[in-house]
Amino acid sequence: MIFTKMNGLGNDFIIVYGETELPVNAAELAVKWCNRYFGIGADGLVYILPSDRADFRMRIINSDGTEAEQCGNAIRCVAKYLYDYGYTNRSEITIETLGAGAQKVSLLFEGDAVERVRVDMGEPILEGLKIPTTVNLSPVLDHPIEVEGREFRFTAVSMGNPHCVIYVDDAVHFDLSLWGPKLESHPLFPKKINVEFATVHSRDHVDMRVWERGAGPTMACGTGACATLVASVLNGNTGRSAVISLNGGDLFIEWIEEDNHVYMTGSAEMVYEGLLAD
Repeated sequence: MIFTKMNGLGNDFIIVYGETELPVNAAELAVKWCNRYFGIGADGLVYILPSDRADFRMRIINSDGTEAEQCGNAIRCVAKYLYDYGYTNRSEITIETLGAGAQKVSLLFEGDAVERVRVDMGEPILEGLKIPTTVNLSPVLDHPIEVEGREFRFTAVSMGNPHCVIYVDDAVHFDLSLWGPKLESHPLFPKKINVEFATVHSRDHVDMRVWERGAGPTMACGTGACATLVASVLNGNTGRSAVISLNGGDLFIEWIEEDNHVYMTGSAEMVYEGLLAD
């Protein structure tokens, strides 16, 4: 099986095209191939499949074998892959996701090359029970959560997958490995959750670091950046557009008032391609 290794700001994926459905052993394959010592190494395994409701469909299996409903970095990689490999010649396509439906994707060029990808990530979900959390509020804003005697305050947002955004003094040096897994599996989050630690520098710039559900600390998280912008607007910390700086680079996020949709713009890069052996 031919694969392509790609990354969006260091959040890396094994991209596979040509299957008609998700393989029954996709979880097992993801654990095997995403292993950074005995496999290819990646945060997730992504299958590009046919769709009845969009131009293409993607399914994302995390490195631990669980399935993600959506991934902002993966969808940018998929869009660039489809254009670069000649599966589409259009600059605007739709890609179906498990958790957020069919999303509109725009390819932005420098010369003939896809330089960046802008994705309509849809409307954020702010109702606590639908995110899901066990908190019956809408929005779940600056809500307390206690872990091992320490209290954090979080804002919950779903961008097709669940996020809790926590503001800290120094997100860049925050101990992700200590607090991320404890918060991910907290009883307040029945399907677990992606955890973003954020520091606001100005009305249009936020530092964010992420502990991803099913993958652990990653270099970037597109849906997490979107959730961070939405949470920052709701908390009065930023305007409706901002640069979200992640470990792997910057994403430009907009929450447009007219349609209530969140838009994400960022890069995607091919690393290499190869052949998977049985």
